[in-house]
Amino acid sequence: MENIYINRNILCIDLKSFFASCECVERGLDPFSYPLVVANKNQGNGAMTLAVTPFLKKQGVKSRGRLFEIPKGIKYDIAMPRMSLYIKKSKEVIGVYLDYISEEDLHIYSIDECFLDVTHYLKMYKKTDYELALEILDKIKEKTGLTATCGIGPNMLLAKVSMDIEAKHNADCIAKWTYDDIPTKLWKISPLSEMWGIGSRMEKNLNKIGIYSLEDLAKTPRGILKDKYGVMGLELWNHANGIDLSVISDYKVMPKDKSFSHSQVLFKDYNAQNIKIIISEMVEVLTARLRKGSKQCTIIGFGIGYSKNVGGGFYHTIKLDAPTDTNKEILNTCEIIFDKFYEELPIRKVSICCGGLCEKVGVQLSLFTSYKDIKDEEDINEAIDRIKQRFGKNSLLKASCLLEDSTAIERNKKIGGHHA
Repeated sequence: MENIYINRNILCIDLKSFFASCECVERGLDPFSYPLVVANKNQGNGAMTLAVTPFLKKQGVKSRGRLFEIPKGIKYDIAMPRMSLYIKKSKEVIGVYLDYISEEDLHIYSIDECFLDVTHYLKMYKKTDYELALEILDKIKEKTGLTATCGIGPNMLLAKVSMDIEAKHNADCIAKWTYDDIPTKLWKISPLSEMWGIGSRMEKNLNKIGIYSLEDLAKTPRGILKDKYGVMGLELWNHANGIDLSVISDYKVMPKDKSFSHSQVLFKDYNAQNIKIIISEMVEVLTARLRKGSKQCTIIGFGIGYSKNVGGGFYHTIKLDAPTDTNKEILNTCEIIFDKFYEELPIRKVSICCGGLCEKVGVQLSLFTSYKDIKDEEDINEAIDRIKQRFGKNSLLKASCLLEDSTAIERNKKIGGHHA
């Protein structure tokens, strides 16, 4: 059991309604009693609400909606977003963490959320993880004026999920889950998309194969999930069973080996509905490069940059359990990272990296994959590559490339889409 269930003391701390709370603190207002919305009012009534105060949330106002969606009877003030202020306040909070632990035990997950491994500090402070969490939250409030919530768990997953699901409902804003809480708390999360790492798209896919609850997912054979979703299928199974083998030190090591990468700055704002076509086109570019170099990758990196009016974004990597050069595997991995971390904000940049490159020397089959299917796909891809090399990259296109949101045709022209 020691190999599967790690036992550490992990804190996951999130700053409540961060952007809106920062604006309230600057104005000397209480975010729990004042109706403030952070949005760019110059964009009119359709402007996205980047954050709302907890006071407005209690009245049913969404933090990632549009101004016109706020019910007519609710009065509120609007604050223009100020990323420089939020970065400054975030650094102040990180300074509090570093008063208690060293940098190597801190993982900055986002501008308002961090993981702290306090395993080796409890004896020094002569406190339980719960007592230390309470002191850190009090110190954040004292030094920055911000209110935080904290989840505590034996691994990063359970710390994060306990924070997301339970901590915000507790009077002291702290929740602690152990492995004993998996059947009674983790498996009770509903719907599936409420679980960290399962977006609405993945929820629909799981529903199609008869999985409607975390308990269903936990009891689904790993092989079925692995065949359908690759390495992410194994992660889904692990997480449904409360298993997370990652440690904070994993996030401190950047891969130094050669990689193929592709990034694209978009000419307009994209969202969850139309960004998938861009991701798919970029994956096709990268897999063509992998095939041309007879390479496969073992690490997928995927990132999103938000519009300059919002700022920020994310970039995360996943290590595959077997090398790949297939569109399906790489696209699935990118889309699952997207569903896990996307915050419903306007998108202006996409980055994809295929790292951990190795020579392609064969094909690894699973029990559910036939060699013929793989060989047929390879033959089709080889034929497509030859046609494009001879007649130009725009000589053979998917129908989706003709859609308004596609950038493939214009991008191909800029990088040599026509050959004599």
